[in-house]
Amino acid sequence: MVHHTMNISSTMAPSASSNNRVMGQCGGSLVGWRAHGQVALRWLAGALIVGSLASCTVVPRSYPPAPPTGSVPPVVSVPDEALPGVPLQRGKSLWVPVRWSELPGWGQDSLHEVWNAWVRGCERPAPGQALPCAEVRQLSIGTPAEQRAWVERRFQPYRVTEPDGSVPAGLLTGYYEPIMAASRTPTATYRVPLFAPPSGLRPGQPWYSRQEIDTLPAAQAALQGRAVAWLADPIDALILQIQGSGRLNIVEADGRTRQVRVAFAAHNGHPYQSVGRWLLDQRAINEASWSAIKAWALQNPERLNDMLWSNPRTVFFREEALSELDARFGPRGAQNVPLTPGRSIAVDPQSIPYGTPVWLATQGPTLNIQRLVMAQDTGGAILGAVRADLFTGWGGWSDEAYVTAAALKQPLQMWALVPR
Repeated sequence: MVHHTMNISSTMAPSASSNNRVMGQCGGSLVGWRAHGQVALRWLAGALIVGSLASCTVVPRSYPPAPPTGSVPPVVSVPDEALPGVPLQRGKSLWVPVRWSELPGWGQDSLHEVWNAWVRGCERPAPGQALPCAEVRQLSIGTPAEQRAWVERRFQPYRVTEPDGSVPAGLLTGYYEPIMAASRTPTATYRVPLFAPPSGLRPGQPWYSRQEIDTLPAAQAALQGRAVAWLADPIDALILQIQGSGRLNIVEADGRTRQVRVAFAAHNGHPYQSVGRWLLDQRAINEASWSAIKAWALQNPERLNDMLWSNPRTVFFREEALSELDARFGPRGAQNVPLTPGRSIAVDPQSIPYGTPVWLATQGPTLNIQRLVMAQDTGGAILGAVRADLFTGWGGWSDEAYVTAAALKQPLQMWALVPR
């Protein structure tokens, strides 16, 4: 998405926390570049736009095959007694063992709500997660008591801290998957193209910049016939590129309307630059929010290209069919599994590996939650030990997914669950 929240390249698969996606994934602000996608108009405005986010797209890892399913494992209670094990060094973080009773709110979360995300994650089980994944599938039909008892028996919770053991304030932001109107063919209303990758694009080699794509005949010739869809607003196209993926209510050439997904396929090899930062530096706006940017663009149409060209990066897309089942989930994140609203997060993989179950606690003006989530995505702005980007779902400007993602910028605590 999904966020630029993830580092992206022409050979990488999309990440829902793209650059964040909320100003579009992925960092959780308008200043950021999910993709992952992975904007409150306060945080989103400030972060996504001003921040420098990288796309949420990463190369999916190679994972072992999913284990077979079976009967529901027996419920065995585990006393909350002595702490087993020692702290675990995990790249950018230190994991410190704790008791289950130290997890705020543990026992109050509706674990069945995270089970779909866990099962989807088991399509690409991370190293060390294959055996637990077999039981995760079995427990899809288990009771809440069976699920909770199994988690306590099968996993040891670890507090995620800085490498020196200190506990930071942490940061939680949000990203979403935008829904936009589009046309299969250019019209008087829909004049802004979304392109598939050109044939001359090479990994690691810069292609034409955004300005060159708009002005050079050679670049335009290379993109001839490569338009996937056409949008009405160039800023909406920019938002979609920052998010890394989105859904289009697209009008086909025969007049039919259907919903499809466009996902990150590649970029032109140029660095991302925030248009929000450019406008702030020009003293053209007072806050870096999408609403402020759109208002400025309406009042200054003669300078619109200057603003857009300040960001030389262009993202290319591929179209994906959206079945009834696909529509119930978000785009695929860095783990290469579909994201689940409210239960999938983008993380720094050097702190928390993909596929890790994570207990998340945050309290602030936007969300007060204590819940189990799955680390399934990443993003260029998602860096550090206690840093996450919550996938909030999909929708338009007035929908809850966007409103929450745009506003979310709060302190965060995290606990990683490690198989015993």
